[in-house]
Amino acid sequence: MVDRPGDIPRVAVVGTGLIGGSVLLRLHGRGIDVTGWDPDVDTRVQGRARSVPFPEELADAVRGRDVVFLCGPLSSLPETLLTVSKLTGPDCVVTDVGSTKGRIAGFAAAHGLTDRFVPGHPMAGTERAGLTAAVPDLFDGAAWVLCPTAEGIERFRGLAALIIDVLGARIVPMAPDAHDAAAALASHIPHLLAGSLAGAVAGSDLRDAALGLAAGSFRDVTRVAGTPATRTADMLLSNRDQVLAQLGRVTGFLDQLAAALRAEDTTALVGHYRRARGLRLALLDRELRAAPQGFALAGGVDDELAYLLSLGSAGGYLTTCVVADGRVTYTGHLPTAAA
Repeated sequence: MVDRPGDIPRVAVVGTGLIGGSVLLRLHGRGIDVTGWDPDVDTRVQGRARSVPFPEELADAVRGRDVVFLCGPLSSLPETLLTVSKLTGPDCVVTDVGSTKGRIAGFAAAHGLTDRFVPGHPMAGTERAGLTAAVPDLFDGAAWVLCPTAEGIERFRGLAALIIDVLGARIVPMAPDAHDAAAALASHIPHLLAGSLAGAVAGSDLRDAALGLAAGSFRDVTRVAGTPATRTADMLLSNRDQVLAQLGRVTGFLDQLAAALRAEDTTALVGHYRRARGLRLALLDRELRAAPQGFALAGGVDDELAYLLSLGSAGGYLTTCVVADGRVTYTGHLPTAAA
């Protein structure tokens, strides 16, 4: 990824809202040579006020960089990927932070960029937006999905090490389609549910009375409804097929709850909620065990790729990626049952 003593990459962040701004501030705070760029003039001014280089032109921001993070809106990513790939050298690694991976991965493959583009998605954020909402520690301990390919495995290794060592995240390697299916349940449908509850209350004659009684449960359930509406719509539409497919699981379970309630079936109602509570407890108290693995750099990458994708699909993640002495060594962690 780099060809200089110390292997410290030069990085650019294109799009410096909440996610991109947080990447930028963390890298800058760690002494990484990083430039920012944003199409918004005021945002560029804000960035310079934080002593971060913010050139006026995109070309000046990405020229000579070893890694470029694309952090703009989902709808803008394909065009930005093409533009940045033309403005940077063939050894520059490009990644994104979009919340869906299938479309952008397919676009990259169709344009011959699989060897240098590594699709990514940090599972972190808040309902706030903009560079003023960015915080350097946003990714500490967070899951960060990267989609490795055989053609781009070397770029994946370097990028994974940077994200782990500098941004503080744990890497979840996944195939793009597997990511989109899981993200629909874990991230996208919660936005539908939050919007449904908040929207229903907003249109109710009991709106003010409900707000007067609202406590922690209402605030928790509706938190992501505070996300900027255009960002939410962009996310849902980009993963429309998977969101609608996985939504059937949610509405099916909701129908079972409603049926038990109508029938005054306490046994069924308790059983359904025990199942739901079990999942909630599993989320809060997941037990994982180390599953380290090493691979020789010489030869094929099929076994390495299979290890990475199986780790992510089983709910695991990486906490180290080290390339040395002709080998790449990963420290993977798997849920106890899978391990």
